Amino acid sequence: MAGDSVLQLTDDNFEKEVINSDKPVLVDFWAEWCMPCRMLAPTIDDLAKEFDGKVKVGKVDTDSNREVSLKFGINAIPTVLLFKGGQVIRKFVGVQPKKEFVAELQKAST
Repeated sequence: MAGDSVLQLTDDNFEKEVINSDKPVLVDFWAEWCMPCRMLAPTIDDLAKEFDGKVKVGKVDTDSNREVSLKFGINAIPTVLLFKGGQVIRKFVGVQPKKEFVAELQKAST
């Protein structure tokens, strides 16, 4: 359920790919059964292509990766977190318009 530019993030690779990243990272917490998550997926794919090289974009399947989901207090999906320097700098809950993500990604990647 992710495009070629979207990283598959797991409990095992999250620290390496997100916390220790030298670029901002947009992380979509989702689940296969979640209809709003499916609605958001094309937006996440578009953002990954649009910000390729400037921002990493990844997805965490909350059903398979409970550890990282619990660590960041994910209690509603979709939840999208924007990390910079290993810290959460923005949290989006629910389906958001693409322009909301674009504005935050532009700020974070400069």
